[in-house]
Amino acid sequence: MVGQQKLWHVALTVAGAPHDDEAVRTAMMRLRDEHAFLHSLRYATDRAEICYWEQAPEMLDAAAMAMRVWAEHRCSAGLPRWEVVGLEVLDQPTYHLRTPAADPSSFDPVSSMVVPTPVPF
Repeated sequence: MVGQQKLWHVALTVAGAPHDDEAVRTAMMRLRDEHAFLHSLRYATDRAEICYWEQAPEMLDAAAMAMRVWAEHRCSAGLPRWEVVGLEVLDQPTYHLRTPAADPSSFDPVSSMVVPTPVPF
C-alpha cells in the first residue's frame, strides 16, 4: 500500500486566547472557502475544530499536513494565532465504523461534499 493515496478523515482542534465571536466565525468562513474537502467547522471564542478529508499514502503524511493547516491559512483567512491542541486521523474504513449512517461502499467524499457552516461548540 506504500505510495498509494488513501483517504483519511482528519479532526483538528486548535485553542488559544479568546477572540471576538464574529471575528472567529468570519475567519472560519474564509477558511471554508480556501481549504478543500472541509465538512464541519465548530468554534468558540477560544477554540475551533475543523473536520475534513485528506488524501495521503500514510497516516503520518496526513497528520503532518493536518498539523500545518491552521498556520498555512492563518494570514489569508484571518485565523487567530491559536495552537493545535488535538488531532485525530482515521482511515476511511475506521471512520465509517464509528459513523455508520452511510453505506461506506458508496461513499465518495467529493460528490457528498456540502458547504459547511461554522457552528458554535
